[in-house]
Amino acid sequence: MKKQLIALLFLLVPTGVLAAGGEGVHLQHMSPDLADKPSLQRGMKLYVNYCMGCHSLEYQRFSRAAEDLGMPEDLVVDNLIFSPELGFNDQMHRAMSAADAETWFGQPPPDLTLEARLRGTDWIYSYLLGFYRDPERPTGVDNMVFPSVGMPNVLEPLQGVQERVCAAEEGDAEAHSGEEGSSCNLELVSPGQMTEEEFEEAVYDLTNFLAYVGEPSKLQAQALAPKVLIFLFIFGVIAYLLKREYWRDIH
Repeated sequence: MKKQLIALLFLLVPTGVLAAGGEGVHLQHMSPDLADKPSLQRGMKLYVNYCMGCHSLEYQRFSRAAEDLGMPEDLVVDNLIFSPELGFNDQMHRAMSAADAETWFGQPPPDLTLEARLRGTDWIYSYLLGFYRDPERPTGVDNMVFPSVGMPNVLEPLQGVQERVCAAEEGDAEAHSGEEGSSCNLELVSPGQMTEEEFEEAVYDLTNFLAYVGEPSKLQAQALAPKVLIFLFIFGVIAYLLKREYWRDIH
């Protein structure tokens, strides 16, 4: 019995905790709001402009997103579909071919349809805010949440350039070494097109959109759930009365 309870507890551990990779990285909290359509619309715009060149959303269609987020077809076609090979009812495929992706990055960038469900929104939000300049990396940047990341900081024009500053706990000469035993933070050394607050809001919108893409029917399911419970309650009452009527003559 004890083993079964332990197994149940492991099953209840949030996926966001497991996604952190056990590296002790502090993740910033982000609460998705799938009812905030303006946020989701801005998030889709950011994704198409900055992410979809490399990352597909294979299980999401432009038409489904437009319907759920309240966007007219002509607006989506004119402003969010850049490839002549894609139409309004097509899936959101990336612009980069698999062969080019393998040549440039070693392997094709992953599909992000289920990324929010795999890693959690806290991880994605913190990851997008966690890029900093590192001349030793091939892309010129690294990431606080995902060390040795192979992805460039595509949002750098909006955010600006950050640097990783580490201060040793004892305050010794190795304050900026970044070695174990020191605390590190990110400092903005070159501003981008957005202020810090505007960029954090943009990253929230982008993460919110990925949360929607991971489960686009969630709001519909939540709206339907009370009706299902009411139906089950009424059906249960009728079934109980019917059962009592059948068994009345026997007793």
